[in-house]
Amino acid sequence: MAQAPTPLNATVQQVTERIRERSRERRALYEQRMDDQHRRGVHRAELSCGNLAHGFAACGTEDKNALKMLNSANLGIISAYNDMLSAHQPLETFPETIKAAARAMGSTAQFAGGVPAMCDGVTQGQPGMELSLFSRDVIAMASAVGLSHNMFDAALYLGVCDKIVPGLFIAAARFGHLPAMFVPAGPMPSGLPNKEKARIRQLFAEGKASREDLLEAESESYHSPGTCTFYGTANSNQLMMEMMGLHLPGTSFVNPGTEMREALTRFATEQAIRNTEPGGDYRPFYKQIDERAIVNAVVGLLASGGSTNHTMHLVAMAAAAGITLTWEDFTDLSAVTPSLMKVYPNGQADINHFQAAGGMSYLFRELIGAGLIHSDIPTVFGTDMTAYTREPFLEDGKLIWREGPENSLDEDVLRPVANPFTPTGGLTVLDGNLGRGVIKVSAVTEEHRVVEAPVRIFEDQNEMKAAFEAGDLDRDVITVVRFQGPKANGMPELHKLTPYLGVLQDRGYKVALVTDGRMSGASGKVPAAIHMSPEALDGGPLAKLRDGDIVRLDANAGTLETKVDAHVWADREKHVAELDHYHVGLGRELFAGFRHLAMRGEEGAGVFGGFEADDLARQQGQIHDEDA
Repeated sequence: MAQAPTPLNATVQQVTERIRERSRERRALYEQRMDDQHRRGVHRAELSCGNLAHGFAACGTEDKNALKMLNSANLGIISAYNDMLSAHQPLETFPETIKAAARAMGSTAQFAGGVPAMCDGVTQGQPGMELSLFSRDVIAMASAVGLSHNMFDAALYLGVCDKIVPGLFIAAARFGHLPAMFVPAGPMPSGLPNKEKARIRQLFAEGKASREDLLEAESESYHSPGTCTFYGTANSNQLMMEMMGLHLPGTSFVNPGTEMREALTRFATEQAIRNTEPGGDYRPFYKQIDERAIVNAVVGLLASGGSTNHTMHLVAMAAAAGITLTWEDFTDLSAVTPSLMKVYPNGQADINHFQAAGGMSYLFRELIGAGLIHSDIPTVFGTDMTAYTREPFLEDGKLIWREGPENSLDEDVLRPVANPFTPTGGLTVLDGNLGRGVIKVSAVTEEHRVVEAPVRIFEDQNEMKAAFEAGDLDRDVITVVRFQGPKANGMPELHKLTPYLGVLQDRGYKVALVTDGRMSGASGKVPAAIHMSPEALDGGPLAKLRDGDIVRLDANAGTLETKVDAHVWADREKHVAELDHYHVGLGRELFAGFRHLAMRGEEGAGVFGGFEADDLARQQGQIHDEDA
């Protein structure tokens, strides 16, 4: 007799129902629109002869004849390939693999469009980083342009890194009448151990290692095609796509350039065809991704200690599918989600070690067994989530799936629910008289989770670097880097500051960072209150702070407050910053409209507004077009 499924955790059920109820009208309007689009026609049969002739004019005879027949599937390929990014360089060969696999199924695939793909590692601390967050919404729009020709029965989304997968997801949601398959490239093999890399970075920050030493260490860490192996936003993306059933089981962390990677890409193509109407098992995105899938993504993120960027990205991604996700949802789910992974920066292992220890199949087994995720949601694999406890193998050249390990092979990296690293997730929402923000605590030890100290105010990360080098920060201090939000300068990541703060902490000082900017998945051992909302430029209270004010950050209590007398605080004027120098150069002037439209970090920091939520509010007279 089959074992009865584990009942869903009560909090997970309550949060899911709360999201469903909160989103009810918005989601209904979204589903109606997707259904209307489906009924209008989702592929080339709706095109005129002239439209269709343009659509296949450049194809070879075999593909052209198949496209003329109108009864086979045609896949649209959206790719973030470029050969400057190690994570996306392997995607160069994927389109030909996909096209060949489609032809073998009697179908076709066309390259519908390329999307931009920035590398935050290259732009870190540089002006180009100020375009990074907005690139997510550019990617969504570029994907829409590629898919707008209505030539396609399904879409394959090829992307890996930070803003790219969230942007592709937003596009998939707005083309929700199409089946969607996300196809990753995989991580590079392991390089220099993370502990050694971090050590050399701190030595360089102290002037005890040369630039040549630093470059050699970084080159040994980031050394080949594939995703960077630390557990930042890029690898968090892959985990979340699998948690929502948008990947094939076990495909997230297979290295590029391997026989297995190519076999998975071929199978993804075949399965995408099966998921189309011509393929006989129509599985559109909008019927697959609902509030249950979003909750699965949040729980997976929390259990793994993933990137804080997703406290914004997931809000924006959910909104594109007509779902309203809030930071309270993250907080409540974090309280019941155990921490099961330690991958750098939360530990010393990398993502390849996680894969070897049991990987996604083991993580799924534990989360499903504990009733922490919805196992009944539909997936691109044609099953529910229970199939994701399996992992892929090649048997005589044929791709098959077998059950994954029942026990972790390395509990220093991956643990069971019964013996977690910590009983709760690695993310906390902070609230207080300085606004609201988030903090990643999975890598912060208990003795560093509460800091009360005078603040030192900066309005540029380079100012903080200069203060560190001058010795002005050799004390207990909370550094505040403000006017770094999306409206101010595009909300850059501030990883450049991590080594300096790490050095101060190692010297025995109580230190923390507070910012309306980002730190992302590489947030490390220093407590960092990030994404502070509202941002300083948007009336946020960070603009009231002055050097020397006492601030208390308590990650355990979830509070962030200034100790300035309430009457003094109420009467204090907000500082106005000069930001013009952030708005010109390296294309930043092209994004003036994005800065103007940007929503708050807590709302997803996007430029599209609230989609169906805005439409419903207009219908109810709550907002006017000029306010949108």
